[in-house]
Amino acid sequence: MNIRNEYPRPQLVRDNWQNLNGEWDFFFDDENRGVKEKIYFSGEEFNQKILVPFAYQTEKSGIGVTDQHDIVWYRKHINLIKKGNNRYILHFGAVDYYSDIYMNGQLVMHHEGGNTSFSVDVTDSLFVEGQNTLIVRVCDPQLDESILRGKQIWEQKSKGIWYTNTTGIWQTVWMEEVPNSYITKLKVTPLFDENKVEIIVELNKNCKNSRLNYQIFFKEKTICDGSCNFDGRKVKLQVDVLGEKIFQTNFHGDGWSWTPENPNLFDIVLTVTNEEEIPFDIIKSYFGFRKIHQEQGMTYLNNRPYYQKLVLDQGYWPESLLTAPDDDAFKKDIELAKDMGFNGCRKHQKTEDPRFLYWADHLGYLVWEECASAPIFNTDAVNHLINEWKEIVERDYNHPCIVTWVPLNESWGIPNIQRNREQQHFSQTMYHYIHSLDPTRLVVSNDGWSMTETDICAIHNYSHGNLNETKKYEFFKESLNSRENILRFPSTSWDIYANGFENHGEPMMLTEFGGIGFEVGNQKGWGYTSVSSSVEFISEYQRIMDAVYSSKGLWGFCYTQLTDVEQEINGILTYDRKPKCSLDKIKEINDAYHVARI
Repeated sequence: MNIRNEYPRPQLVRDNWQNLNGEWDFFFDDENRGVKEKIYFSGEEFNQKILVPFAYQTEKSGIGVTDQHDIVWYRKHINLIKKGNNRYILHFGAVDYYSDIYMNGQLVMHHEGGNTSFSVDVTDSLFVEGQNTLIVRVCDPQLDESILRGKQIWEQKSKGIWYTNTTGIWQTVWMEEVPNSYITKLKVTPLFDENKVEIIVELNKNCKNSRLNYQIFFKEKTICDGSCNFDGRKVKLQVDVLGEKIFQTNFHGDGWSWTPENPNLFDIVLTVTNEEEIPFDIIKSYFGFRKIHQEQGMTYLNNRPYYQKLVLDQGYWPESLLTAPDDDAFKKDIELAKDMGFNGCRKHQKTEDPRFLYWADHLGYLVWEECASAPIFNTDAVNHLINEWKEIVERDYNHPCIVTWVPLNESWGIPNIQRNREQQHFSQTMYHYIHSLDPTRLVVSNDGWSMTETDICAIHNYSHGNLNETKKYEFFKESLNSRENILRFPSTSWDIYANGFENHGEPMMLTEFGGIGFEVGNQKGWGYTSVSSSVEFISEYQRIMDAVYSSKGLWGFCYTQLTDVEQEINGILTYDRKPKCSLDKIKEINDAYHVARI
């Protein structure tokens, strides 16, 4: 039985792969005796079944308990026949948090981090043919505060802003068959101002006299092709893809560029040949011509001022928590948000599955990508975050939908950053470190307040009050009226910028606000404000957005939030994605700013 059987790595696609999702053997190792007793050899303790890639805390897993179990084990039998000199790469979409991978009793990899993908070559541990046994040990220590947890609670039941915990495998597991020499990395950078694209391809080893052949397509028409030799393991080339042909046949609207309104994509086919010009590896990918930058207090998309209308997206589902129940769930969330007039989202305290990014690329949807935070500041937490961001940027660099990286949020994990120079240094480090990995996107240093160096002044403000709290609302509106007022009237006890830092003209965005609580059906919980009907919901949304739209200081927003999540009922949609009000009315309000100002 295959669950979540779509191709899991859309930016580097091969034909030969095997989905390993579905039913696995499973057990809780509460006494931590599995390693000592070498159950990766015997396997006698596996007394439960689990449906991968769903965590044991979810209904979809078939277990559905929220009892705390720090150590869990998985087992899967894999049938295959090794072919010639081919290699076999085992991939994990994400496993929370520490994982040890055993193949046929051999420890083949240890990985730390719950947000990102990893892989290991298991060829030498596989039998020539027949049944192979894959065993995964996961340790998710709930009381270790240095771990990047984000919105996951450390207790058995969710409460407040904290949601049910996720332990273990929560994204697709799959096996890939590749040739003895194969492409390991593809990095595509659109050079927007030069009408070129830079392509970097890396092989797993040096291949004498090997060549890279490329074909680039736009709207199913061949735009250009060519070839070049590898320099050792790597090749780096710049291709002028915007020649006369494409301008003659496709220049309309946004032309060849990628925007939420016109998400144009270029397809790539890369073929590696040996010295006899025989192909030995073929991959498919895609890219979008897109540039994001800021100047003069505005964000620019493809050198045009672009007002971002984002919605906060926690990325949870009632039956499957952090794991989307199916691939269509990603598509549905984006389509619903666009139906409401939003042009993107801020994925909050979660690094989302690449399949979400695939749909954002293809449907036209801006993404601010975030990572789960640690609750405390110490050396271990610092190292965890740095290591995680290296893997995040490397994995997701090619997706045109991503326009901003958000390494820190509301001083989580850096509670004293307002005045503490050590924690300020860490914020600056993350800002510069991510820019050193990716100079093509914006970076927000500490979304919410107490920012250090940052490309966007991203503020949070929920002080608008309820419908009848006129004084609160008027102050909220006035505090957003100008750049000067935004800096002068922060909504919290912390200043917008940490001590010693100030705004240098970067655009200001209201990246958390709203949070209208509306109980639908039997769902009970809380919101930042509250209403009792769909009509009141629309009226409250209009009131809050009027204050945002009247601001002469803001250049974009991120409304809280897309859906309810467990006890947090401040979504425009319920937890199971049912609208709480007319989405057409929300769209009218969101579209009004475009009509009024541009």
